[in-house]
Amino acid sequence: MNTECFRVLPGQDLAETIERYCAERQIQAAAVVACAGCLSLVRFRMADGVTIYEKQADAEIVSLSGTISEQGMHVHISVCDQDLHTFGGHLTSGCLVNTTAEIVLLRLDGWRLTRKPDPLTGYDELNAERIGEA
Repeated sequence: MNTECFRVLPGQDLAETIERYCAERQIQAAAVVACAGCLSLVRFRMADGVTIYEKQADAEIVSLSGTISEQGMHVHISVCDQDLHTFGGHLTSGCLVNTTAEIVLLRLDGWRLTRKPDPLTGYDELNAERIGEA
């Protein structure tokens, strides 16, 4: 396993930048292990899988965690606004970085992460396979 560390710049889309970074470096499986930064526009999907929450606000990122595969990300974000209210959901395109977002990824070399339909949940769920083992 190896680590990757990079910065998302002001005005950049957090989700799209992470996905682009991984695609450019052919990262096929990774976990988000740390993020410090802030947003000027918060946008995430709620747990119902449909509702999008959006708020124009300076908000500190207090957590970012999840998995990244060639099929995309399943990453959750929590932020804290100026009134110290903390809220979060599923990271989507549209979260705009205010001053910085410092990202640390753990590359999961030797793993293939895919998503397969799960009749129990109705969603495409994680399927993790070790690769290259005898």
